[in-house]
Order: sequence, then C-alpha cells, then structure tokens
Amino acid sequence: MEILGLVFAGTATPHRAAMTTFVEQTLGLRRVDAGTADADMFALPDGSGFAVSDEREDGGGTSRTVGLRVADLSTAVAELASAGVEVDEPGENDQYRYAHFIAPDGDLYELVEELRPPQG
Repeated sequence: MEILGLVFAGTATPHRAAMTTFVEQTLGLRRVDAGTADADMFALPDGSGFAVSDEREDGGGTSRTVGLRVADLSTAVAELASAGVEVDEPGENDQYRYAHFIAPDGDLYELVEELRPPQG
C-alpha cells in the first residue's frame, strides 16, 4: 500500500451545527461542497480539508477520524483485509472513494482515493 499524504481530519459530534459555525466563523475556514449531506467540509490552504459530521451512532459522542490518501483504494483495502484488519465496504462522493477501518489503537481511520482534483 502506498500512502500519499493526509487528505483531511474530521470530527463526528452530536454538536454538528455548533461545530460547523465555529469552524466557519471563528476559525475562518472556507466551506466547500463535500458532494454529500453527511458532512460539512472545509478547505485548508494546503489543499487538505476538515470535515464535521453527526456522531456515528446515537449516544456515541464525539470522535475523530483521519483520512490517508492512497493511490489505489481497492489494493489498499485488499492489503488491510489480508492483514486481518476489518475494513468497511468502500463508499464514494463526488471527489473521493473511501473506506473506514479501526486501527490497533482503537480509533477510526479512512483510506481515501481521489477521483478528481479538488475545485477551488
């Protein structure tokens, strides 16, 4: 598997509206179209992003995720699976294909393959 860099960091929280307002108004990040209603995405100057979404399961509270850019998602998912790591079925939005997995530290990560360059 070839990791090319970080795509984004994200937070899943029961306080999505307040967090989105904070990121936009207080931190001054520019909101961009994420291609899905599942998250509010913000652009950072280096091309990476910060995502804000609802908590993953009711009562789950706030959690974090990191998106690692890969050259080929299918290959990366197969490599994780062959190493015994449970990986979600890949999802897709307008810009990325992605798959979630839990690493040995117990935290959520994503492998992300870019479908098209970001519009900006």
